[in-house]
Amino acid sequence: MTPAVSLKNIDIIFGKAPEKALPLLDQGWSRDEINRKTGQVVGVSGANLEVNDGEIVVLMGLSGSGKSTLLRAVNALAPVTRGTVTVQTPEGPVTPYNTSKRTLRKLRLHTISMVFQQFALLPWRSVEENIGFPLELAGFKAEQRHRRVQEQLALVGLSQWARHPVSALSGGMQQRVGLARAFVTGAPVLLMDEPFSALDPLIRLHMQDELLELQRTLKKTILFVSHDLDEAFRIGNRIAIMQAGRIVQLGTPAEILRKPANAYVADFIGNINPGGILTAADIMTPITSREQLQTSVSGTVKPETVLNDILRILSAKPGTIGVIERGRIVGIVNAQSAISSLSHSQKKP
Repeated sequence: MTPAVSLKNIDIIFGKAPEKALPLLDQGWSRDEINRKTGQVVGVSGANLEVNDGEIVVLMGLSGSGKSTLLRAVNALAPVTRGTVTVQTPEGPVTPYNTSKRTLRKLRLHTISMVFQQFALLPWRSVEENIGFPLELAGFKAEQRHRRVQEQLALVGLSQWARHPVSALSGGMQQRVGLARAFVTGAPVLLMDEPFSALDPLIRLHMQDELLELQRTLKKTILFVSHDLDEAFRIGNRIAIMQAGRIVQLGTPAEILRKPANAYVADFIGNINPGGILTAADIMTPITSREQLQTSVSGTVKPETVLNDILRILSAKPGTIGVIERGRIVGIVNAQSAISSLSHSQKKP
């Protein structure tokens, strides 16, 4: 499968002479050492990441770890010093840093959309005018804009607010306008830079739910920056954890929980409750023999059932739970395996 977005060996260095930092990076110098020696600032170092079609990958890390900088490399908004960025388009692969201005503009208008933390709405325009703004820039006729904007208003539940000024909307509603504006172009790749971090916790959870619901329908390719661990583990198909400009671990939430790459990652995810992340598919014993098929089960669950729900079932009715997929039992879970998965996920490397 060809990835929708590919980042290979990306180095991003800020300063007037970034080439001075490259040999030191290759020798394994740290970000601080390079800054002291050359005055250059390493934003991202040696990053490799592929985002598959329809996948949500979350870039996670402490402030200054390079996550937003790496995100902006996808549409050529960050100064990539070395490495290759490739984005798949209907016309074929495009390398944003090695293409014409016309192709780059087309890429930004039709293939890649961005959603920002501060919404970036135009306060003097109405809700529908804000949503239709990218289509206006792309040269769509008024009738085409109106039809597509109405579709997006309905999608995010804001049809009745179409002609209201955006200033009349709550923070969560404004962020929905931002989502609709990103979706209206039909761009298959969505870059989201901490889009919900400015919202209140309850509204943030609601927006995460809305994004996941929209994703089930739209199946966008999403690269999402977050500083919120719970958010990252809730929405990400995979998570890339960054430290000092480097990706130190890339994997599914379950993979990272069960086997953190190093002590930094283990400390980073230390307060995550695995019960809401690990699923029956993660902890089950696969059925590999006829003898196992004879095991009596006290209940059944789907592969995506989370561990917390499994523990509740086991506490109400102890025994062995069958994991059913396509009408047959593909694995079994019991109290011992459920508790073992909890303790194993909390071990540090």
